[in-house]
Amino acid sequence: MLDFAAPFFVMMTDSDLAARIAAFPRWHYAFDLRGHSTATPGITRVRRHAQRLAYLLDPLVAACGGSLAGLRVLDLGCNAGFWSLAALRRGADFVLGVDARAMHLGQAALVFEVEGIDPARHRFVEADLLAADWLAWGQFDIVLCLGLLYHVSRPVEVLARIATTGAQYVVVDTALSMLPGAAFEMLREPLDDPRNAIESELVLWPTRDAVAMLARECGYDARVLEPAFPSWDECEDYRDGQRCGFLLTRSTPVASATKHERRA
Repeated sequence: MLDFAAPFFVMMTDSDLAARIAAFPRWHYAFDLRGHSTATPGITRVRRHAQRLAYLLDPLVAACGGSLAGLRVLDLGCNAGFWSLAALRRGADFVLGVDARAMHLGQAALVFEVEGIDPARHRFVEADLLAADWLAWGQFDIVLCLGLLYHVSRPVEVLARIATTGAQYVVVDTALSMLPGAAFEMLREPLDDPRNAIESELVLWPTRDAVAMLARECGYDARVLEPAFPSWDECEDYRDGQRCGFLLTRSTPVASATKHERRA
């Protein structure tokens, strides 16, 4: 497990910054870094992620009383830190971003360096979620599980581990199987695609009912976030019910969720 600590701030020239952005073969998320866009033509879906931002975080912020002030956030599969940065901008005290790919964490380090984010408020760690020692990361108030659940072979274990963090709120955003009832559909995805997981080509896509059932088993009530985007451009999967967000709110004491994780 590698820890991507924040570097000492060094002023970069515009040409240095442009070169550092271009050194990465692709960017999943678009950032405006001092006037330099990180968007990769044909890959970065700028409109999609701009709409997902409000769709997934506005209900969370409302549930937390209008701000994330005073709260610790765990961002699973953090990629380039898009959601970590958004959480800090909404007042979170601290964010821990975890990703299995060094490229993504290098991007996140660059973004946070350019944005001048206080190193005391964030940390990025390279780790395989299914092999890491989550207890070493401490307790959290919020867990972000965005675009991750359908990229793993053991989603039940991932939710059970999330429950052990003590989080009051969990935001899940996942592709969905269209099978009936509470079920998981087994699919195969290539490991060389940086959007995918690293531990197994076999992944399990949950149905909407499966997410709700799994949340209940882990001590959470699940609220479906029905998408109503101003435009469905780049968001057709949400429109067609093939992807959805969920806001999970803890309904049982932390001890109960921990017991469940030990059974799993």
